[in-house]
Amino acid sequence: MYPNELTGTYTIDPAHSRFGFVARHAMVTRVRGSIPIHEATAVLDAGDPSASSVRVVLDVAGIETGNQNRDAHLRTGDFLDADGHPFITFGSTGVKHIGGDDFEVTGDLTIRGVSRQITVPLRYTGTAVDIQGLFRAGFEGDVVINRKDFGITYNAVLETGGVMVSERITLEFDLSAVKNT
Repeated sequence: MYPNELTGTYTIDPAHSRFGFVARHAMVTRVRGSIPIHEATAVLDAGDPSASSVRVVLDVAGIETGNQNRDAHLRTGDFLDADGHPFITFGSTGVKHIGGDDFEVTGDLTIRGVSRQITVPLRYTGTAVDIQGLFRAGFEGDVVINRKDFGITYNAVLETGGVMVSERITLEFDLSAVKNT
């Protein structure tokens, strides 16, 4: 199915990976942001993808949307509560090969101390040996969650009857995994 060289233990490279999010603002435009990787690892089994696993820890204090005031507000108890819950975590409970280069990674996503099971569709984008001789594997994907499922209920009603922030949040993943063993 996949080259045996793909099998191994990996560290997600924070300098060449992105964990992003997209939310509607005032229901008319999208605001994009990212949350830096604190630590992230993967164990890949090319012959048996169901034996693979992923663990990701994101640093809430480093949230970045391009607007310092918004970033500061997102760190408060109105949203992610960086002081009380400094990390967002994801730990896989299952990996399934869907077909071709497509996989589903199911696991527990924990935001603000609330855990929910989600399934993330991921696409394998290939492997390469970089100029430093490091073996890399790439994956990308996205999934939509409802922020209220994680206790993030803050909002403001607009004069036009809409709300300031959408409930639906798209999580985006662009991952470069560096093989350790």
